[in-house]
Amino acid sequence: MGGLFGVVSTTDCVQTLFYGTDYHSHLGTENGGMAIWGPNGFYKAIHSISQAQFKSRFIDDYKKMEGVFGIGAIDDETPQPLIFRSKFGVYSLAVSGLITNKDKLVNGLLNDGASFGESSGGAVNNAEMAAYLINRGDNIVEGIASMRASVEGSICALVLTAEGIYAARDKLGRFPLAIGKNKDGNRKSYVVATEVSSFENLGYELLRFLGPGEIVLLTPDGVKQMKPEGSEKKICSFLWIYTGSPSSMYDGVAVESARERCGRYLAKRDNVQADFVSGVPDSGVGHAIGYAMESGIPYRRPLVKYTPGYGRSYTPPAQEIRNLVATMKLIAIRDVINGNRMIICDDSIVRGTQLKNYTIKKLWENGAKEIHIRPACPPLMFPCIYSASTRTTAELASHKAIRVLEGNDVKNLAEYLDPTSPKYAEMVDWIRRDLNVTSLKYMTIEDMIAAIGLPADQLCLHCWLGK
Repeated sequence: MGGLFGVVSTTDCVQTLFYGTDYHSHLGTENGGMAIWGPNGFYKAIHSISQAQFKSRFIDDYKKMEGVFGIGAIDDETPQPLIFRSKFGVYSLAVSGLITNKDKLVNGLLNDGASFGESSGGAVNNAEMAAYLINRGDNIVEGIASMRASVEGSICALVLTAEGIYAARDKLGRFPLAIGKNKDGNRKSYVVATEVSSFENLGYELLRFLGPGEIVLLTPDGVKQMKPEGSEKKICSFLWIYTGSPSSMYDGVAVESARERCGRYLAKRDNVQADFVSGVPDSGVGHAIGYAMESGIPYRRPLVKYTPGYGRSYTPPAQEIRNLVATMKLIAIRDVINGNRMIICDDSIVRGTQLKNYTIKKLWENGAKEIHIRPACPPLMFPCIYSASTRTTAELASHKAIRVLEGNDVKNLAEYLDPTSPKYAEMVDWIRRDLNVTSLKYMTIEDMIAAIGLPADQLCLHCWLGK
């Protein structure tokens, strides 16, 4: 998915930009970058963060930077922000999301005479492609709107200019952008970010969330709406289930509270007997706490994450990297595990390989008596087409089960989407046996929607329903 952060201020903003961007590191593992505008014009720095944390890679740049406006980005696909010279003047651009018609857009631009700089792996940089589309507009605002209209998938953008920062949420608000205002009255400053949790420790308070498709201009004097929000919203449900920081909030719904409610709903529909409840660190913890509160079964920690420096095993693009992270980050505590029956809450089962090989295996090897897995969402049935997370049907544990049960891929998945059908039960039991656990019971889609707390027609449920 990636994360964006921007700041405008009447005084130097480098410290806010540095730490604000760092607060988005959980949203990507490959690339980080910052761009700033100040007395010396534009300056940018981009580094790989695949082998080192953001702070350690950018500390030298942080010491050299000086400016009053800045944007930062964390992204697995695109090194950014980039700086462009255009008919609108010089600006820097950072984008996040997934462009599913990228090849078609690039070919169209090439036919129109565009040329793209060299990028790793031969792919065109998303920010560079977006800039070409923006530059076709009569002004930056119309250019952003035209660019978003051309994109299939989703794209949020921050455009840094000498005037301020243009912030644009994607057309249907699948991913969030929030605005914060400085609480210190001695200077004027505003921030915009994917994660509202980046505000508090930097001295900002939440002003509001951008609406779907909305475009605003942030300057030290305030926030000016340049294009109103659209009437339709489809925000990603997975933000609350897994992707988002537990300290964050999206469109007014706190992540940690939503996860606790997920756990409560799981417990309400369960009657398994166990000695304790636990969550797979870190994103399963909130779900497990909610389960423990509702069920009265004590919460314990049979697995602990070594350090926050070990990233998510879900987000890296390569399977071998995901496997390495999954192997190294969790350490089993035998004294807690040995001889006990346990309920393990996880955010989801995507591919299933890491849960089986790097979590469940550790529990059995340390003497678990029973292992009951409780994911906080239904079986993932469709790859995400709006973010670079799950990309193919073949990856998903549910489809591995269906291929074995049916002997081939099945186009009509209606029975497998129905939690009351025999085929759904067969699919879940195959996944249970493949994981090698005592029992497996998923969250229902109705309970997940209720736990999030927004109307179903405002949520993107594509991963589960295919629409």
